[in-house]
Amino acid sequence: QVHLEESGGGLVQPGGSLRLSCAASAGIFRVDTMGWYRQAPGKQRELVASITSDNTANYADSVKDRFTISRDNAKNTAFLQMNSLKSEGTAVYYCNVDKAYGKTWTGHLEVWGRGTLVTVSS
Repeated sequence: QVHLEESGGGLVQPGGSLRLSCAASAGIFRVDTMGWYRQAPGKQRELVASITSDNTANYADSVKDRFTISRDNAKNTAFLQMNSLKSEGTAVYYCNVDKAYGKTWTGHLEVWGRGTLVTVSS
């Protein structure tokens, strides 16, 4: 009932592009900030980009000018357009919602997706 579904990961060559999608389940009727994180092998999870409900975006310095985050509030969906991918972009990418509101619980929940693997390699 309460989950995020990521899609769009895969294998891409250096310099290529991918578009990730994150959709909130039907049990979630409103979300605040949506974010994309990534975790490379042997490294800690890090914030890639986030976007508030009024479309204010924030990016990690390492992806500025290459990645673009966007969202569709009507569908509680977020997207991450990744261009000019580099090998260091190889990681599992996770979607996050800091505050999710639903009909079957009071208050808000933080929700994480299961992740989608992005491999940047020639």
